[in-house]
Amino acid sequence: MTPVLFIHGLWLHQTSWAPWMELFAAEGYEPHAAGWPGEPATVEEARANPDAVADAGIDDIVDHHAKLIAALPSKPILVGHSFGGMFAQKLLGDGLAAAAVAIDAAQFKGVLPLPLSSLHATFPVFRNPSNKHHAVSLTAEQFRYAFAGAVPEEESQQLYDAWAIPSPGKPLFEAAAANFSPHSPATVATRNADRGPLLLVMGGQDKTVPEAITKAEYKKYRDSGAITDLHEFDDRAHSLTIDHGCADVARDALTWLRAQGL
Repeated sequence: MTPVLFIHGLWLHQTSWAPWMELFAAEGYEPHAAGWPGEPATVEEARANPDAVADAGIDDIVDHHAKLIAALPSKPILVGHSFGGMFAQKLLGDGLAAAAVAIDAAQFKGVLPLPLSSLHATFPVFRNPSNKHHAVSLTAEQFRYAFAGAVPEEESQQLYDAWAIPSPGKPLFEAAAANFSPHSPATVATRNADRGPLLLVMGGQDKTVPEAITKAEYKKYRDSGAITDLHEFDDRAHSLTIDHGCADVARDALTWLRAQGL
């Protein structure tokens, strides 16, 4: 069976991938999901111990997943959301994966658009420079703006109660400084023509990673001869991997993977 490694982003726990893992297992894949370095095994433990993930940066998280990949029997397919989507692209560009699906992926070095809604969604981190070395939690109201603005308020609260956890602020500060740093950890090898296929997925209603960011990421691959595709769910927001319509996004990814012979 082909292994599939699911990589979450900020403010969601690794167990939020459970519906995806069930669907991929039913299609004959071998699904795996792992938290970021230090992330406790349950949502409750993660909320009770935010310092466990504090100060983890992009390199720490990517290296952590590279070690997990090395322990698998073959190169996996990577499915990442938000910062997990950026990490998936880094690992794919480095030749460590067979393919990747990057969903509402955080912007990497060279991607210039910075919509106001993105700044508003990440303000809980940036409002205090010391958050670079701390874990930050979202309130239910902040989660609704950043993740779940395209679903009913009741569902937003349910998603928040089920999956929201504190996350380190450092990756956001690193990504924000990427275009001013010659050796930024938020660098992706977009010109690697030997990498596996890449699918970028965007939600048209996403305020955290608006479609302008994903379209700019897609353009960065124009000099690569490797397969790069872009799919849009125009009525979906940043919660598209966990809300009531997540199966539609998962099935779209599965259809694309089959089309690549994977």
